[in-house]
Amino acid sequence: MINHGKKVVITGSAGFIGFHLSKMLLESGAEVLGIDCLSEYYDVNLKNARIKILKSFSKFKFLKLDLVSEMDAVLSEAEAFSPGAIFHLAAQAGVRHSIDVPEAYLSNNIVATFNVLELGRKIKIKHLIIASTSSVYGANTDMPFCEEQATDTQLSFYAATKKSCESMAHAYANIYGLPVTMCRFFTVYGPWGRPDMALFKFTKNIINGVPIEVYNHGDMSRDFTYVSDVASSLMRLIDLSPLTTSPAQTDRTKSPVAPYRVLNVGNSQPTGLLSFIGAIESEVGIKAQMKFLDMQPGDVPSTFADASALYELTGSKPSTSVAAGVKEFVNWFREYYEV
Repeated sequence: MINHGKKVVITGSAGFIGFHLSKMLLESGAEVLGIDCLSEYYDVNLKNARIKILKSFSKFKFLKLDLVSEMDAVLSEAEAFSPGAIFHLAAQAGVRHSIDVPEAYLSNNIVATFNVLELGRKIKIKHLIIASTSSVYGANTDMPFCEEQATDTQLSFYAATKKSCESMAHAYANIYGLPVTMCRFFTVYGPWGRPDMALFKFTKNIINGVPIEVYNHGDMSRDFTYVSDVASSLMRLIDLSPLTTSPAQTDRTKSPVAPYRVLNVGNSQPTGLLSFIGAIESEVGIKAQMKFLDMQPGDVPSTFADASALYELTGSKPSTSVAAGVKEFVNWFREYYEV
C-alpha cells in the first residue's frame, strides 16, 4: 500500500478522520505533517489527546495553524516539507450547526478549501485528496447514490458549502492541471469520534440514563462507515491520482475534461436508525429512553453508497459491520471516559 518514506500533509489532523488517517500512515512508515487550528467547535481536550498520540511517532510534525488566516506560514512549511500528497480533511462539520452558524461554514469550508487549492497549485502537488460528504446528494431519492448522479439539490448549508468545494476543485483541476480526488464520506463513526455525532451522544446518554432524541420518529437509515475502513481507503488513493492509469470502469467517476475524480466512500450497507440504537443498547447493556421527534431541517431520511468505483480503483472498500464498529466505539468510550 504505502512505501516507507512517503511524505503526506494532512489538514484537520486533530480531527476524527484526520487523526485515524495520520496514525495509520505513521504506522506504515510514512512521514506526516499535520495541520489543525484546534477550533472550539467541540472539546479541544479530545483533539489534544489525539495529537498527543500522533506526537509519539518520530515522523509526525504538528502545526497549529489556521487555513483561513495563516496561509503564508502553511505555504512556507509545506514547501519545506515537499509532500507527495495532501489530504484536506479540515472543515466545519455538522448539518444542524450550519443552520445556526452558517458564516462558519463559508469561512472554514469554502475559503479554507480555496486556500488549500492554491497551496496545491503553488507547490505542484502530485495528488490532492479532499473530503466531501454524502450530504451533497441532497434531495436525491434514487438509491444507492452513485457518483454520476446530479447533485443540485443540497438541503443544508453545510452540504452546499461542500458542493461548492467540489466545484472549485474541478475548476482548479481544469485550469491548472491540479490532480484532485473528492471523497464523499458516508456517516463515518468509530473510536475517537466527534461528541456531536449520533453514536457519541446516544452512547453517553444511554449510559447516563438520559433520553436520546430520535428524529423522524426513527424512520431513518444511514450508511454507517467505520473510520478505520475510511482511513485505509484514503491511504490506497495516494498513488492513484486522476492522472494515473485506472480501471476502465472507474472512468465514469472522472471528469471528461480535467484530472478530477469523485468517489463515494461508504459501507454500502444502510442500517435503520432503530437498529443502530439497538446495537448500542446491546453493547452497553442498557435500554435507551427515546424521545421521538420530527425530521430536522436540512436532514435527509436515508443514505446508501454505491462504492463500486472505490473498490474497482483500490481493490478495497469499507466492510466493517455496525455491530463490530459499535463495539469498538463503546470500548473506547468506556476506557477514555472511565465509565
